[in-house]
Amino acid sequence: MKIDFVQYGVPNSVRCDDRESLVYRGCPKRYIESPKGSQRIFVNKIPFRRLSGEKMKLEDIIQIRPQKLSLKLRSGEPQIFPLNFKRAEDYPIDLYYLLDLSASMKDNLENVKRLGTDLVNEMRNIVSDFRIANGFNKWPTWAAAPLHYISTSSNRFGSLHKNTCKAGEQCTNPFSFRNVLPLTSDIGRFKAVVNEQTVSESRDPAEGAFDAIMQIAVCENEIAWRNATRLLVFSTDSGFNFAEGGDIGSVLPIDAGCQLNPQGFYTKSGYDDHPSIPHLVQKLTTNNIQLIFAVTKQSQAVYKALRDLIPKSEVGVLSSNSSNVIKSVLDAYHALSSEVILENSKLPEGVTIDYTAHCKNNTVYKGEDGRKCSSIQIGDEVSFNIRITANTCLGKGKKATVEIKPIGFSERVKVTLRVICECGCQELAVVNSPECYGNGALECGACRCREGHVGQHCECDISDLDSEELNASCRRDRTAPICSNIGDCICGECVCPKRESPNEIISGRYCECDNFSCERSNGLICGGNGVCTCGWCQCRDNFTGSACECSLDQSTCISRNGQICNGRGICQCGRCKCMDHIYVGPTCDVCPTCLGLCDVYKDCVQCKAFGKGPKKNTCDQCEFEVTLVEQLPESESTVPCKARDEEDCWFMYTYSLFDQNVPVVHVAKIQGENNFLRSCASILALYKCKLLYSVEDVGDHVIFKSK
Repeated sequence: MKIDFVQYGVPNSVRCDDRESLVYRGCPKRYIESPKGSQRIFVNKIPFRRLSGEKMKLEDIIQIRPQKLSLKLRSGEPQIFPLNFKRAEDYPIDLYYLLDLSASMKDNLENVKRLGTDLVNEMRNIVSDFRIANGFNKWPTWAAAPLHYISTSSNRFGSLHKNTCKAGEQCTNPFSFRNVLPLTSDIGRFKAVVNEQTVSESRDPAEGAFDAIMQIAVCENEIAWRNATRLLVFSTDSGFNFAEGGDIGSVLPIDAGCQLNPQGFYTKSGYDDHPSIPHLVQKLTTNNIQLIFAVTKQSQAVYKALRDLIPKSEVGVLSSNSSNVIKSVLDAYHALSSEVILENSKLPEGVTIDYTAHCKNNTVYKGEDGRKCSSIQIGDEVSFNIRITANTCLGKGKKATVEIKPIGFSERVKVTLRVICECGCQELAVVNSPECYGNGALECGACRCREGHVGQHCECDISDLDSEELNASCRRDRTAPICSNIGDCICGECVCPKRESPNEIISGRYCECDNFSCERSNGLICGGNGVCTCGWCQCRDNFTGSACECSLDQSTCISRNGQICNGRGICQCGRCKCMDHIYVGPTCDVCPTCLGLCDVYKDCVQCKAFGKGPKKNTCDQCEFEVTLVEQLPESESTVPCKARDEEDCWFMYTYSLFDQNVPVVHVAKIQGENNFLRSCASILALYKCKLLYSVEDVGDHVIFKSK
């Protein structure tokens, strides 16, 4: 909101940047407004703990939370919230049993009559609140065969009018679909209705199962679906017809509404086209229906392929006489109920959503796999991290709603989205501000001009744009190009162009400056250690040089003795320049042509410690003292040495160099004759030592005396 923040020629758009860049360019923190996204949870009901034997109300059973929240999104910045799913115990089930009553399914019908009660009892062992419904298909001949539909039957039209009812069998006239019994908990009624049914004179080998499935999905009131687990079991031994799309000839496109008459019959059979697979998937998903295909072995391949196209569907394979129908249904139910897959409603333009699943056994999935967790048992809880990002504005004051739900369940999370596209200071705009010459509003430190006026302060009438006098003020001198041939002269002021990179800025009264043409070091403008201002680097503290390439920090020049460049060089740009040319290395402490310092100090150490050696008569000329110790010190600054005297005996010492290069020397004491003798270099030296020396221990040092 700082009025004088923008330099000459720089467009007001540079006011929008990250906080660090704005501060770096001179905007005080108190003037920076940076709205943040937020989230607020409105409804977060926690699942009730069911007491043993207690029957809960359907509306009290909760598996997913939170249930309602709002997100305030800043463009480009995601908001992440957790979504938890806990599989509830005794979750109610509504099961619709759709049976193909063509003559080839006679055995299946007889088994359903016989095993219907057993199926209900088995389901009630899983949940106490179970309802069942029943519908039948007796496929008729189409009034007009569609020109563009696909059949999965091996014989599409060859037996279109063939009667499959055997001689002597009681068969009824075919029909497409009839909802015989809506969902009920009265098992006696279900059994009575099933016992009344007979097979039909089926004439269509590629049976139009999708017509019936579509009606069961969309006729919510007629079927009496509840907000429970909705299962649709379809039992058949044949394939199916579905619409291919395109022109349908004499057949009309499908009407996706409920088309059942009061008697439960589908009224559009033979007139409307079959549903397409995507259309069917959309209706099943919208109405939370999980589909189980109970099919014979010869049909399982085509239905398994169909299962892969329909979320939350399963295939159970029946035996030849369908005697295992109960096991097939139960196996399919357990496979469906142990998996949770999240889906979301259509997203607003510019909004994206990403899922991360945290499933059992600490397994994590991302991407498309992040929508799903498997092998979930009753009482298990899994979680998902939902990441929503808005990359565009929805419009001032507008909001959008996204719903997230597990497929096959009616529960859902309602997420309200609002996108922050304006700063709060815009609501504090000063209309007709003097800063804008009364021709505009001062808004967030910049002028928003009324129509007909332009300029940084709205100072120019648009009719004066071509004035030569105004253009002259955009030249550095009379011969210079307008705005350096880079910018545009507007109202006597240069407006410099924006660069593709938001970090690169052209500025100056005549667009003569920029922040990207300075010298580079290590591939970076001003070495990454300064700011490019109008072609010159302004270095940060502790850096110098035309490209700010030179560090003033001398810590990298300190040698092991604590001196800068070992006292033998100078530190330039963080590196040692050795002045004594026989010394090299990062800190001038390596002398390839020198004797080792161990050899340099050896004679003085020998005379100082033991009163022997070449310098024993001139020992006072040695520039350092020695200290006898029981154990030699060990550190990064100490250098160990081992030397041999003229009698081939070894002695050990260390030195350290500190100020003025005067060494601090420690020499190992030799305790007693045996230790001393062990320091001799060879058996011959050992013999010589014993012949030549006697050892006297006088406390803080030892004395070697010639015999």
